[in-house]
Amino acid sequence: MTPDPTSASSSSPSRSRSPARGPYATVVSDYDFEYYDETIDRHIGLRPVDLERDLGRLHAWLGSDHVKPYWQLDEPLPEFRTTLREKLADDHQTLYVGCLDHVPVSYWERYWVAEDDLAAHYDADPADQGVHLLIGPEEYLGQGYGTALLRAMIAFQFRHPETLRVVAEPDARNDAVLAAFERCGADLRREFEFEAEAKTARLVVCERERFEREVWPPTDGAAARQAEVSDDD
Repeated sequence: MTPDPTSASSSSPSRSRSPARGPYATVVSDYDFEYYDETIDRHIGLRPVDLERDLGRLHAWLGSDHVKPYWQLDEPLPEFRTTLREKLADDHQTLYVGCLDHVPVSYWERYWVAEDDLAAHYDADPADQGVHLLIGPEEYLGQGYGTALLRAMIAFQFRHPETLRVVAEPDARNDAVLAAFERCGADLRREFEFEAEAKTARLVVCERERFEREVWPPTDGAAARQAEVSDDD
């Protein structure tokens, strides 16, 4: 059961598209989810991965020194083409590229936990969604962009009306990702041996109620406007 980005309608008013910078700025795109995040002064967009469009980009990102220890997908390009094709054909997950101001900077796997190996490690609900993530270009690390992008993905996942939890199993050594989840309102729970991915993982759970009460929509302070959210249908 692939997560359906159209299962919930946008609550934002309809606005004409404009390429200008600002809270309503967009370009013609194939984003499934997009909004302007005032906390980082950037447009955020999430679009589905396309094999030919993204193969080289994802191959380079997964071969980066800051990614390899956690993803272990540093494969020769022909092998990675097969890996990515298989991932795209797996109907329990959907792959996304996350963009800042329309520049691709991140990779995401959004999946149904009940159909994943993670379900054996906690009491999974059929509507729980999981997420894997990475930031590709090193120049985007350490500036708060990862938290903003993760916040956007979680908001996107909660647009499915039956999903009450977003769950993850990051490597227990990955302090940066764990901190980003905490800033998005998630609880860091127990560590466990995740044999399916040959790692010691940390169970991370983000509850819809807390996320919508404390985290979403983001603002940059008392004077900030709420972020505008839109779908590109």
